[in-house]
Amino acid sequence: MIRSVAASALLLLGTALIAISAVGLIRLPDVYNRMNSVAKAASLGVSCVLLGVFLLIPGWRTAVVVLVAVGLQLFTAPVGAYALGRAAYRAGAPLAPITRYDELGGRAGEGRDEPS
Repeated sequence: MIRSVAASALLLLGTALIAISAVGLIRLPDVYNRMNSVAKAASLGVSCVLLGVFLLIPGWRTAVVVLVAVGLQLFTAPVGAYALGRAAYRAGAPLAPITRYDELGGRAGEGRDEPS
């Protein structure tokens, strides 16, 4: 009984985090904020869903599969988001107007330098 309630709570939390990342993908002002939202919320959401599945279907095989899947998710999502953000910056994706600093450009609030 307690295990199914905990599993349901994890599944609900994971689903909510994935839904929040979808809202962030639509509502945030630029590609960098969107990428941050999706990488963090979705990776935590998938991890919660996988842990909920483990509580519903306990066993060694499920534990190994969930452990590998969560580990890969928590490792690859931030690395992938970083690579996509860097590619977007190099391609010239504009920063949101409310962005105060462009640390890669070297000047605060004045946009980015041309690559040399």
